[in-house]
Amino acid sequence: MADKKSLGLLALAGVEPYVEKKNEEYMSDEQYIHFGKILDAWRTQLREEVDRTLSHMQDEAANFPDPVDRASQEEEFALELRTRDRERKLIKKIEKTLGLIKSGDFGFCKTCGIEIGIRRLEARPTADQCIDCKTLSEIKEKQLGG
Repeated sequence: MADKKSLGLLALAGVEPYVEKKNEEYMSDEQYIHFGKILDAWRTQLREEVDRTLSHMQDEAANFPDPVDRASQEEEFALELRTRDRERKLIKKIEKTLGLIKSGDFGFCKTCGIEIGIRRLEARPTADQCIDCKTLSEIKEKQLGG
């Protein structure tokens, strides 16, 4: 069996893709519970990664007499710290999304207000824009950035 890191978020959370019931209202209590489980499992996994990185860096910290070995270790640590920083930012985004679930504002585009969609949210639970607004946002970003 593959390790947890290689599994999708649904498998990580131990849930199946959500099956909407006939005439079910979008973002019902059951859907909020479904996405809460996914986000909690993802946050837990990221926190475990941060803890593993920290203990790995402490275990591997050595004072190499050879400057090349020392430089290699420093580069490896720098990469791990950058990854850890990205994970920390993602944890904050997950916690913000969990707050949206608690307030009942989860699942709707922050730009235009329409439903983001169950499948899109299962693929990217922290999404806060519908696919159309996100696409437009990325096009504008490319035009301004490059």
